[in-house]
Amino acid sequence: MVDPTADLEARIGYVFKDRKLIERALTHSSFGDGRPGFRSYERLEFLGDRVLGMMTAEALYQAFDTAAEGALAPRLNALVRKETCAEVARAIDLGSALRMGRSEEKSGGRAKTSILGDACEALMAALYLDGGRPCVQAFYDAHWSDKLEALKQKPRDAKSMLQEWAAKVGHAAPRYQLTGRSGPDHRPVFTVQVTISPLEPAIGEGGTKQTAERAAAEALLNREGHDVG
Repeated sequence: MVDPTADLEARIGYVFKDRKLIERALTHSSFGDGRPGFRSYERLEFLGDRVLGMMTAEALYQAFDTAAEGALAPRLNALVRKETCAEVARAIDLGSALRMGRSEEKSGGRAKTSILGDACEALMAALYLDGGRPCVQAFYDAHWSDKLEALKQKPRDAKSMLQEWAAKVGHAAPRYQLTGRSGPDHRPVFTVQVTISPLEPAIGEGGTKQTAERAAAEALLNREGHDVG
């Protein structure tokens, strides 16, 4: 019989001692369906967000030893944003191990960027609690080192790149519009739409409006064949 949790553990190279912990880290809120005492991964996500932020800040501090705080902040945002976490989640096929309600699953929940990003952070918190800093550090190094190296090689600002490209091809200047806000107060998710006439708009999400704007700019550039990494 297939065990999605065991398969995930094989992919990440770590077997949890606390089985309830990994079970909770893989449980979406839709799985509860009114069950008494039900616990989803939301509290672990809260912790995982901080664990990821701390490790990323430390990695950037060491990698860019002469950079000012203002130069480090956008790099940190790029490495901890939901889309980046979702990318890691897809790399380890985290979605196949998630437990969620039928309705959420039918709506494509296992592939949603928002869910995968949150679940990746929950998994990191579980690794931290079960195996300590060395355990979650090994996971981080395996999946974020290449992203950190890419920032060294090619620092980028998607909004500036988009504005320059639009001017070069004779399009209107980009216009950004906040179209939504969701998520808990401790971890809001902003949705921004960027429009450049006469092109179709592009959407981006992020933990801040600025991050969402950059994600939207990046999405539009990538769609138009200008890969920003």
